[in-house]
Amino acid sequence: MKHFIYTVACLLFAVGTAVAQQSIAPAKAGTHYGQQIDPDGAISVADLEKALQQQDSYTGKVSGEVVQVCKKKGCFLTLKRDGDNDPIMVRFTDYAYFVPQDIIGKKVILQGRAKVKETSVEWQQHYAEDMGKSKDEIAKIDRPKRDISLVADGVLVVK
Repeated sequence: MKHFIYTVACLLFAVGTAVAQQSIAPAKAGTHYGQQIDPDGAISVADLEKALQQQDSYTGKVSGEVVQVCKKKGCFLTLKRDGDNDPIMVRFTDYAYFVPQDIIGKKVILQGRAKVKETSVEWQQHYAEDMGKSKDEIAKIDRPKRDISLVADGVLVVK
């Protein structure tokens, strides 16, 4: 009986995850996720990095290219940075909305709050698992990382 209940629970989780991703609107130019935002006044990712060297946090709009999305249900994305820097992690306010997989490669404008923070080994491993990385890649994560984190109230696909 326990095996049956476990199997049913796993099946419901898998179906729920698939349905959640299917119900998200495709990432076409002009599509909003979360709060509706006006694209005017957005700064680039490079300008965000400069701003965070001068102050503890930034609240406003940031434009950038999406390079990764949570493979499980679209609960976070990452923005491309120049050079060899790791992408910027973007989570969504209160996990109130999700984004589709086809947003990868799109230019977006986000409105939210950014700051430099330390991400624990456990959270880095959790994010790596959600991105579909191998167990070997996940096992190599062995120390906390200081980086930019952004919590977005809304996302607008620009192109």
